[in-house]
Amino acid sequence: MLNLKNKQLQPNIKDSAFNVFIKLCYFSSVILLLSCGSDTSKKSENIDNVTQNTESKKTEKNVSKKILFFGDSLTAGYGLEDINDAFPALIQNKIDALSLDYTVINSGLSGETSAGGKSRINWVLNQKIDIFILELGANDGLRGIPLKETRKNLQAIIDAVLAKNADTKIVLAGMQLPPNMGNDYITEFKKIFPELAKKNGLELIPFLLKNVGGIPALNQSDGIHPTAEGQKILANNVWAVLEPMLTS
Repeated sequence: MLNLKNKQLQPNIKDSAFNVFIKLCYFSSVILLLSCGSDTSKKSENIDNVTQNTESKKTEKNVSKKILFFGDSLTAGYGLEDINDAFPALIQNKIDALSLDYTVINSGLSGETSAGGKSRINWVLNQKIDIFILELGANDGLRGIPLKETRKNLQAIIDAVLAKNADTKIVLAGMQLPPNMGNDYITEFKKIFPELAKKNGLELIPFLLKNVGGIPALNQSDGIHPTAEGQKILANNVWAVLEPMLTS
């Protein structure tokens, strides 16, 4: 009987040892998996942090500086079939070709006078502007507005821009009038722009319509507003002054 019981107990002892072995293997596997999972989680967290930092740097890098063109119908591209033919858009093309980090904003308004520009300047200045290009005064001259008023309004616009951000660079576009306005008037009108530029330390485009004004082939039927080809020349006149400011 003893022999029989001993024989019957042997398999039970082996089964118990086997079960212990299996449990040890199971717990070892669980511990290993938990350890790997923790390490993987840390690696994933590190990768996420690197990605967030990279995306943040990309976002900062992609914030373009702004160039705002503040003017009348010449800036607005009056009469053109495509606004992209207006000289501010052509300036953006030149900027993009050089991979410069600037975005052009066209704030031209047909029929705008210096008084009108003065009344809306604060609304325009709600955004940060790095370079402000002031192109107003032509409609004042064509309407025979007293020159003191034109000068006063342009100075008020300049003051408002600098009061908002003293670091904003201002470019003043010079204008001239046709001879039918009278010699004294057109002479005094022409002086306004270089004198304001000198007084305020501004960059000056001597005459925006140089090589375009008075040339029928480069102007629309009204004889005042440039065609698409004329706008290309305006863009070159502006670019001659603006490019050194962007690349220096």
